[in-house]
Amino acid sequence: MAILIKGGDLVDLKKGKVLPRDILVEDDQIIRIVPWGESGISGASVEIIDASGMMVFPGLIDMHVHLREPGQEHKEEISTGAQAAVAGGFTALACMPNTDPVNDSGEVTGFILERAWEAGLARVFPIAAVTKGQKGQSLSDFGELRSAGAVGISDDGFPVRDSGMMRLAMERAKEHGLVIISHCEDRSLSAGGVMHEGEISRRLGFKGIPAESEEIMVFREICLARLTKCPVHIAHVSTAGSVALIKRAKEEGLPVTAETAPHYFSLDHRAVEKMGSMAKMNPPLRRPEDVEAIKVGLSEDIIDVIATDHAPHSDLEKNVEFERAAFGIIGLETALPLVLALVREGVLSLQAAVYKLSRRPAELLGVEGGLLEEGKRADLTIVDPECEYVLTAADIQSKSKNTPFLNNLFKGRAILTMIGGRIVWRQETKNPDR
Repeated sequence: MAILIKGGDLVDLKKGKVLPRDILVEDDQIIRIVPWGESGISGASVEIIDASGMMVFPGLIDMHVHLREPGQEHKEEISTGAQAAVAGGFTALACMPNTDPVNDSGEVTGFILERAWEAGLARVFPIAAVTKGQKGQSLSDFGELRSAGAVGISDDGFPVRDSGMMRLAMERAKEHGLVIISHCEDRSLSAGGVMHEGEISRRLGFKGIPAESEEIMVFREICLARLTKCPVHIAHVSTAGSVALIKRAKEEGLPVTAETAPHYFSLDHRAVEKMGSMAKMNPPLRRPEDVEAIKVGLSEDIIDVIATDHAPHSDLEKNVEFERAAFGIIGLETALPLVLALVREGVLSLQAAVYKLSRRPAELLGVEGGLLEEGKRADLTIVDPECEYVLTAADIQSKSKNTPFLNNLFKGRAILTMIGGRIVWRQETKNPDR
């Protein structure tokens, strides 16, 4: 059956405009995009979706998530992570390799793709390990990983400590058409740290993680990009110093790109005093000045992508003493309203926000997506920008509930998510005006 999405405001990233458009979908493709009321389509064979007062985005793409499977299914499964994704408006995910066993082989990559296919929800693009076992001692077989379906490599969760090995990894990644994503952390500085090093950590008596732990490694990756002429993508940027380094690298014309996560522009290290372990992540929440620098980095396009760094953990790992608690929070179901808050604040235009959540990740990963055009696959998200709701534990589709935003009042919600012409998520709006 054909589907007509009627009366929505389409975010057209090619034209850089928000346009009043009807969208006709048949099978897995967008067949027609026309001004409101000009489709000429009617009849019982067409399902009509009324998108009046809503926006139609290209399907969101998250290039940095942890799906935990294989080996850590008590935290998340590929199926539950994919369910959380579509509930949050995401149609595709790139999952990090720190599973058990580590995704450093074609066998594990194939397993992830098979489980994602069985789930039949968000598209999953595996990111494989730079080094075998993420131990930093020898490189994985990039050719095997690429052939198995990996789109990128990273030792995320761990830095690649040896600069010579990172140089070689960058060169081989380029040869095999794999994006290399760097977790920037100097562990000789961060060892034993549990939050940002500063006035709050000193007052609480916690060992801190200085900003320089991140910035030193960001500088190294920039130097290696200059040396090798190979692209490198900097993960989860959290400090003003990192933003300044990346800005200079881009001004120099170096092939350096970067991402940040919503918590780095929504919270700062003071949240630890109020939220405890739910505000514990790596890199940690930083100073208010760093939050402002992240916003500037986004607005000036120094930071290319917004990714969630979705990191599910069970209650046994998170609801414990702060120093013992695991690092990380879930993010797939809170990213969209947090980004829309940036739009309302004037940090980003709507088009820029959607670009950083969809088309730009697709470009960096080398995958299809992030555009709504006739003849293209129908991956899209219908968003009610005015829907206000309180996020409850019952709302969360992820297997884990570790978020500092639980019971927050949000504005803006994914109402429908479509992948390849299939409706995989519907959310009834709670806004009485809709």
